[in-house]
Amino acid sequence: MDRKSKIFFIVLGLLIAGSVAVTYWRIMVKKDYVIESQVDCDPTVDKCFIWECDPASDVEGEKCTGDPDNDIWYYQIARRNASRIPLCDPDKDDNCKPMECDPATEKDCSVTFCDEITKVAQKVECSDPVKYNEENPPEADASDASTTDSEASASAEAPATDSTAPAQLPIAKEGAKPAPKN
Repeated sequence: MDRKSKIFFIVLGLLIAGSVAVTYWRIMVKKDYVIESQVDCDPTVDKCFIWECDPASDVEGEKCTGDPDNDIWYYQIARRNASRIPLCDPDKDDNCKPMECDPATEKDCSVTFCDEITKVAQKVECSDPVKYNEENPPEADASDASTTDSEASASAEAPATDSTAPAQLPIAKEGAKPAPKN
C-alpha cells in the first residue's frame, strides 16, 4: 500500500471510532434521546385514544378476554427526555410516575391527547368525556353507600329527642383504647 492509502484508512478509521464514541457518550452516558410511551388516560376528563382487543387475534395481550375492563384501554401519548425519567419501578412504588412531566417547564416533554389528526396516525378512535360520562355514570363508593344506609337505619331506630337538650357523648371505659380515626 502506498502512503496516501495508509493516511486515508487511518483518517477513515479515526472518524468511525470518533463517531461511535460520541454516539455512545450521547446515548448511554448523557441519555439525550426522547422516549414516547402510551400511558393510562382518564376518559371521564380527557379525550383519550381507545385501544380495543382483536377478537381474531391469537397473540397474548391482543386477544379478547371477555372482561370489558381488560378488552378496552384508554391511553394518551407521553413523550419525555430519557435523562429526566426517574429510575424507579411503578409496579413496586405507587409514587413512581416516570412519564409524568410539565410541558411548560420541561424541554422535550409533551402529552398528546386524541384528536382528528392523531387518531388517524394511531389508527384508533377517540373517546369523548361527555359521552363517556353519560354512558358510564360515576358509581358511589361502597363505603359511602354503607355509611348512608347505616345512618338512615340508626336514625329510624333512634327515639326522638329534644333538640334543645345537650347531646350526650359516650363515656369511655377506664383503660379502653380510643377508636382509630379513618
